[in-house]
Amino acid sequence: MENRDKTARICLSAGILLLILASCASQRKLGTLQREQMGATLRLPADRTALPTIPTGGVPRRDTLRVTDLQGREMILMQAIRDEETGEMVAAERLDAAVVTARFRNVAERHGRIDLEFQVVVPQQLQDSRWQLRLHPDLYLLEDSLRLDDVVITGADYRKAQLRGYEQYEKFLGRIVTDTLAFVDLRNLEIFLERNIPQVYALKTDSSYVSDELFASYFGVSEQEAVEHYTNKFLLRRNERRKADRERMFRKYVKAPLVTDGIRLDTVIRGSSGEFIYNYVQTITTRPKLRKADIRLCGEIFEQDRRLYTVPQSDPLTFYISSVSSFVDGTERYKTVILSRNLEANTSSNIDFRTGRHEIEEKLGDNAREISYIKENLRNLLLNETYELDSVTIAASASPEGSVSSNNSLTYRRSRAASDYFERYIQYVRDSVRREDGAIIQVGDDFSEGAVRTSDRASREIRFLSRSGGENWLALDDFVQLDSLMTEAQKEDYFRLQALKDPDEREKRMRGESWYKHLTEQYYPRLRTVRFTFALHRKGMVKDTVHTTELDSAYMRGIEAIRDHEYERALDYLTPYQDYNTAVAYVALDRNVSAQAILRDLPRTAPVNYMLALLSAREGDEQQAVQHYLDACGQDRSYVSRGNLDPEISALIRKYALNQEEEEDWGDLIY
Repeated sequence: MENRDKTARICLSAGILLLILASCASQRKLGTLQREQMGATLRLPADRTALPTIPTGGVPRRDTLRVTDLQGREMILMQAIRDEETGEMVAAERLDAAVVTARFRNVAERHGRIDLEFQVVVPQQLQDSRWQLRLHPDLYLLEDSLRLDDVVITGADYRKAQLRGYEQYEKFLGRIVTDTLAFVDLRNLEIFLERNIPQVYALKTDSSYVSDELFASYFGVSEQEAVEHYTNKFLLRRNERRKADRERMFRKYVKAPLVTDGIRLDTVIRGSSGEFIYNYVQTITTRPKLRKADIRLCGEIFEQDRRLYTVPQSDPLTFYISSVSSFVDGTERYKTVILSRNLEANTSSNIDFRTGRHEIEEKLGDNAREISYIKENLRNLLLNETYELDSVTIAASASPEGSVSSNNSLTYRRSRAASDYFERYIQYVRDSVRREDGAIIQVGDDFSEGAVRTSDRASREIRFLSRSGGENWLALDDFVQLDSLMTEAQKEDYFRLQALKDPDEREKRMRGESWYKHLTEQYYPRLRTVRFTFALHRKGMVKDTVHTTELDSAYMRGIEAIRDHEYERALDYLTPYQDYNTAVAYVALDRNVSAQAILRDLPRTAPVNYMLALLSAREGDEQQAVQHYLDACGQDRSYVSRGNLDPEISALIRKYALNQEEEEDWGDLIY
């Protein structure tokens, strides 16, 4: 027994000693971090990437290529590297570097998206079993910043403490009673009922429902009052306090809750044996004027709910973004337009008239709104700077009830009334304009009064022509055709009767049909319209037609959409043209076959050659890709550095050591 106690004391002492040593080690490590201001870093991955590779065509890749320059001279290109001793490029196999220390990388935008790939590197000094390291990558685009999903590295002891807190909280929740009957002294309640009210106790074995009112008629008290009397109120209050304490107890036991939202990685480190490296890939949507993206890293070290250390912000990684949108040709495009001197404009209005009457009443039905709409149109046409209003033809229409002759007469009278009404309005507008513009008095050199000139705006006389629109059968046919309440059989009956040549007989036969009332209620009021036809001509134009050019706005909207990286929208405008800019949009969307179909028939300018190089590289045809790229560089030296920005071309530049002399002179220029 004594030996067992002694062994237990030794084990306990050893455990306490280990805890003290671990705590001291953590404190020393923390002190080192604070003195040296150590932090996590960002770096670029090696050529091996976590991104999916793009499948290429079936053209075999070669280490040696034969190409010709613009003068027709043949050159042989081999996969090569620079010899460190001689400085010459020699044919050799290239080996991927283990670590890339550059602080920037060129990335290509494809399909309107950009993949930013980088590594989060955590040195061993930032790792501890008792700590949780929370790292926050921040993305900077133009004037905006965005916090990306966190990378969380959790020590094993930290996670154990987290889970232990949840276990303690679960134990607390287990002490909360959910069934309130547990606090009722059922045995004593039954004894009370059995001794004092046996007729109620008999209900124990009765499965029928007993209302609170029936219970009260036996007891003299309600069921709720009886239950409360035999409830242990102390236990009930304690249980309610526990319910109210759930949030406080959660904070007490769970110092550092498990978080899943906004976290890219939450990994548990079992032992810190070196650097921890996480390959982070963030896909962003491009936006206008976006040329680069910066990423920085900051963070904190926590021990449960206590922040021990603030990780200093890292140096930025910069991604320079290349896009085929920069190849767009912004030259303005014009189209030929034929302008006619004369033109017509039409509008219809549902002006209401009283039955059999032709006078216009502004307060009848919805006339005020309809008349206001016509007045606004007339005023705009009268004061238009481009067109001159010559005449207005007004034709009123009627519904089919009544004879054709009476309807023709009525509709003409209504048209005449509308003409008189709006002719008076035109005169009112003309007088208003004259008052606004005033008069100009021309004075002679001797200050004698000369001619008086008034404004010529709205001075032209407008002819109003009245026409009878008759019975509006065509509109009624359209209404019936689109009617969703009439059956197909009813519609067939209507069109059978509609074929009768005599309109009066036709309308008379329809009155006997079951659907006639539906037509008169739903559609007849809408047939009583007044149609306005405005005849205009272009001011200052003598010939009937003139050919002119104007900016092709649809084409220019397509160019603007490419610049805004909205390539699908660009194709909505540019597809009918099938020109160079259409090919640019196709290349941006990886629609390579469609792009090649356009580019192969275009003159081989530098931009065309460069895009053909991109397409050939995507297909895996390195021979053609290198040939087109060198042709583009020979035509325009800016493509020497542009090639470094597109992964399809930059891979060929590295493999075959293209443009080495130019690159040494130009440096790594950024587009």
